[in-house]
Amino acid sequence: MLWGASFLFMRVGAPEFGPIALIGLRVAIAALCLWPLWLASSEAASLRRHALPMATVGICNSALPFVLLAYASLSLTAGFTALINATVPLWAALVGMLWLRDRLTPRQWIGLLLGVIGMAVLTWGKVTFREGGSALAIMAGLLATLSYGFSSHFARQTLAGVAPLAIATGSQTCAAIALAPLTLAFWPTATPSGYAWLALILLATLSTALAYILYFRLIAHLGGQRASTVTFLIPVFAAGWGGIFLGEVVTPPMLLGGAIILVGTALTLGIARTSRRQRS
Repeated sequence: MLWGASFLFMRVGAPEFGPIALIGLRVAIAALCLWPLWLASSEAASLRRHALPMATVGICNSALPFVLLAYASLSLTAGFTALINATVPLWAALVGMLWLRDRLTPRQWIGLLLGVIGMAVLTWGKVTFREGGSALAIMAGLLATLSYGFSSHFARQTLAGVAPLAIATGSQTCAAIALAPLTLAFWPTATPSGYAWLALILLATLSTALAYILYFRLIAHLGGQRASTVTFLIPVFAAGWGGIFLGEVVTPPMLLGGAIILVGTALTLGIARTSRRQRS
C-alpha cells in the first residue's frame, strides 16, 4: 500500500516541485527520519566502513530511479508508472546474467520474453516523440527499473552482512547529499501548494522511510524472494489510489499488459514453482 501510494504522491508533487526538487526533499526527509533509529541501533559504525558502496546504492537505488520515476509521473498515470516499475525483477535477472554470469532457467527465459511482450502491449501506441507522446517518460521509467536491477546485485555483492537499517539510512543520506546541489539549482520558482507539500511529506515519511523499515523486516522474516512478491501488489494499489484520488482510469491495454508482465515476473522470480512445491 505504501509503495503503491508513492506513485500517487509523485503524481501530485512532481508538477509543482519538479522531479529533482521533489526527490531531493524526499530522500533528505527520509534520511532524517531514519537517522535516530540507526543511531539507537548497534550498527553505528557500519556507515563509515561501507561509505562507498552505500553511496553507490544511494545513487542507483534511490536518487537516480526516484528522479526518473518522478519525471515519468509528469505524463503517465500512477498505475501505468507502477506497471513499468513491476519490471524490476526482469531487469535484475538480465543484469545478473550479463554481469555476474548467472545462468537462467528455461522458465526464467520464458518470463523475460513475457515481460517484453507485456511491455509492448502496455506501451502500444504511446511510444512517440511527437508532442503529447510518452516516449521519454516510458524510457525514463525503464531506465529507473534497470538502475534498480543493477543496484540489487551491487548491494548483494558489496553490502552482504550489513544491517538493513544501516543500508537504508546510509543510502538515503548519500542520495540526499548527491541531490542537494541539483535540488537547489532546480528549486521551483513558484511556491508549491499545501497539497503538494502534504504529498511530499507523506512520500518521504510513509512511502520511503517507513516502507523501507517494513520491507527489510519482511526480508529478515521471509527471505528476499518471498518478500519480492510485493512487486505484484504495488501496481494494484497504485492504480487504486490513482483512481480514488485523481480519477485515473485503468485501460484494457494496462490490464492485459500488466497481467503479462506480472506473469513474466512470477516466472523470472521462480515464485510459481515455489508455490507448487509448497503445496506438494
